[in-house]
Amino acid sequence: MDTSYLREFWELVVTVWREGLFGIDVAHMLLALFIILVSIALRTLFTRYVLSVMKRLALRAKLPVNSTILDALYDPLRFVPVLFGIFVATNVLNLEDSTTEFFYNINRSLVSFTLFWAFFRLSEPVGNLAMHNTGALTDAMINWIIRIAKIAFVVLGGATILELWGIAVGPIIAGLGLFGVAVALGAQDLFKNLIAGLFVLGERRFEPGDWINVDGVVEGTVTDIGFRTTTVRRFDRAPVYVPNSRLADNAVTNFSRMSHRRILWVLGVEYRTTMSQLREIRDSIEQYILDSEDFASPDEVATFVRIDSFNDSSIDILVYCFTRTTVWGEWLEIKERLAYRIKEIVEGAGTSFAFPSRSIYVQATGEAAELYPLSPEPGVEQQSSS
Repeated sequence: MDTSYLREFWELVVTVWREGLFGIDVAHMLLALFIILVSIALRTLFTRYVLSVMKRLALRAKLPVNSTILDALYDPLRFVPVLFGIFVATNVLNLEDSTTEFFYNINRSLVSFTLFWAFFRLSEPVGNLAMHNTGALTDAMINWIIRIAKIAFVVLGGATILELWGIAVGPIIAGLGLFGVAVALGAQDLFKNLIAGLFVLGERRFEPGDWINVDGVVEGTVTDIGFRTTTVRRFDRAPVYVPNSRLADNAVTNFSRMSHRRILWVLGVEYRTTMSQLREIRDSIEQYILDSEDFASPDEVATFVRIDSFNDSSIDILVYCFTRTTVWGEWLEIKERLAYRIKEIVEGAGTSFAFPSRSIYVQATGEAAELYPLSPEPGVEQQSSS
């Protein structure tokens, strides 16, 4: 075998080793790859160390940094060692002038991505911590502000990276503005619901968890207030997605903000009930309501137990009172105890509840009072017809 082939093959291997890819020799490429692999292997250890240092610094400075904020930074911090490894690896490579700027832009883009990623993750816990401490905004308004902040960080991060690569963002924004005008003309309902949602949040009509009744639309518990629709879960557990414009235009009753819960009954007793019995029934019901801790006092809310009207089949007694609790289950128990007590009072007074009835009076006049007698008169014989 001619040794010239071996020599040529070896020269080819040496040439590839020295030139590699884009003028980078293989040795430096392997070294750069090794640095990146080491940075990936050490990222978990680095993250734990940095988080522990941040916790100690927060405790020393007495900063209101809770575990939620540190948890939000966990993934961006895990990427920092990889980012540093890529930076070191690109500096180890013997780059030509034509490729130096390319890898430099890659490093800048990764740094920008990591920063805005951290801002995106921090927007929710920092927003909740800052705004809940002020107490000026509701939970729904805070959620909207956090969503808008997240969108802003995504847009700013994307624009920053595009600018780093020499892509002008201004013409893109102008083009999007014209496109937005065209879309807005065909999406008026979307913007109407968005603006209505802002008014609903600003007026604080309700919050997630409130029991509401939208006149002619739905009754249930609010679960989420979105940009376009509000989700209301009915009592049969079916979700209803109500456009925000319907909430702004229709009357909304918020039962969760009741201070008391009403009981309104009209009790009918028989007409044979005497005056003394009526007074006894009315006074006993009123005394029970006033003595019970379950009912609000007349100083707080209107309370009435009165003889109300003379109905077709009954004398009606109005019972109008309010319970202290607004919880539906507890309210039902109080109503039940009141019903038991009223029945005892009415029966103890010696009368009864009335029920719908009708009396028919038949009056006979003149000689034709009895056309068909049931039996013949005494001494009168019946003649049989043949």
